[in-house]
Amino acid sequence: MAHSAKRNSSVVFLLDVDNTLLDNDRVTDDLKRHLIMKVGPERQERYWSIFENLRKELGYADYLGALQRYRVEHQHEPHLIEVSSFLIDYPFANRLYPGSLDAIEHLAKFGPTVILSDGDVVFQPRKVWRSGLFEAVEGRVLIYIHKEQELSEVEQLYPADHYVLVDDKIRILTAVKKVWGDRVTTVFPRQGHYAHADDVASYPPADVTVERIGELAERDPRTLFGLAG
Repeated sequence: MAHSAKRNSSVVFLLDVDNTLLDNDRVTDDLKRHLIMKVGPERQERYWSIFENLRKELGYADYLGALQRYRVEHQHEPHLIEVSSFLIDYPFANRLYPGSLDAIEHLAKFGPTVILSDGDVVFQPRKVWRSGLFEAVEGRVLIYIHKEQELSEVEQLYPADHYVLVDDKIRILTAVKKVWGDRVTTVFPRQGHYAHADDVASYPPADVTVERIGELAERDPRTLFGLAG
């Protein structure tokens, strides 16, 4: 789901969703509590075991897919419909980090803002829509299985002289930097569990590190990212 840019932009801002603009760790914690309440602690742990196995298999988080597989094992679980509704109707707008929308609005003064995310084809778009992020970026949303492998398509859809990539996963930032080199400025917001994982130190540092996404609403991107003009 994407809207192609009309012309080559001087700069395009590519923004991740989970733990970059939206506190997905809190979403997960809420789901854990809901599962314990509805199916009990042991079956809650089984759901997350299925979830992690599916993540390894697919390469991205698939909450609804894990619930489908869980149902195969527990077909007569009476509360599955409530868990499904909890996910689909979750108030994602309440989990946006402070300053997320302000940051998007501020960056948009200097170039197009584009959501660039990994995820499944149902739940991730639902999250982007219900959180208000779809509207904030005027429908410029890209969701891939492995976004770092889709850079050529990103360039075709949103051609630019320079890209700014904001992502909480240092692995993703490093992979994109290897492909685009000086054409991209990588921005690492130290939010969420991935940003504080033990393996972060094993990767080269990002071009810019911020402690919170809201900082991007308070700084001039031309100086922060070394952009021309």
